[in-house]
Amino acid sequence: MGRRAREERREEREDKVAKQVKVKRKNNLKAAGILVLIAIIVGYTGYVFVNSDSNVPGSPPNAGRLGDEHEHASLLVRIFGDKFNFGGPSYQIKNSWIHFEDSDGSTIHRHSSGVTLGFLFDTLNIVVGWESIGYNEPFDSSKPVDPCFIFPDGRQFCTNEDYSLKFYINHELVKDIYNYVIEEGDRILITYGSETSEQIEEQLRELDSQILKG
Repeated sequence: MGRRAREERREEREDKVAKQVKVKRKNNLKAAGILVLIAIIVGYTGYVFVNSDSNVPGSPPNAGRLGDEHEHASLLVRIFGDKFNFGGPSYQIKNSWIHFEDSDGSTIHRHSSGVTLGFLFDTLNIVVGWESIGYNEPFDSSKPVDPCFIFPDGRQFCTNEDYSLKFYINHELVKDIYNYVIEEGDRILITYGSETSEQIEEQLRELDSQILKG
């Protein structure tokens, strides 16, 4: 092989290497640009999450700034003794203010002050309240009422002569929970049926044993 042929082959190899380096540098720049864009999006999303307030469309009424609080409560719902699990995709993170998350169906996360349990159930299309006076109104003991638990598919469980819907907050029987704002460590039981006092105590013990996930 002559000298000229060797030089031509060397130049071809150098050109090939130079092109490979150029392509690699270009790909690295693209990857870096994508990472920067992702970082900007994540940062902006975090900023919006922290700085959003009650004026944002779809936010709860009378809510504080999104992210100003982060409280947790444990919820247990039993209908005729059967436990209802909110861990399915249909009930996970339906809004940023108050929700279930991480496929956990018992821990409620509240991310803003003033957000009620009623708003949580509204976002899940579940009715929990008082049939004859409207679910979004404060409870009025002077009016005859029939508390109901209504699932998104239309199944209704209302207090009647044989069965009753009951609400317990930290072992205390309460009239309604729609306007209640959870506090850290609260334990909330919603139960429907004709349970004896012993059965209610058993459900409350079960509620107390549930792990509160932060």
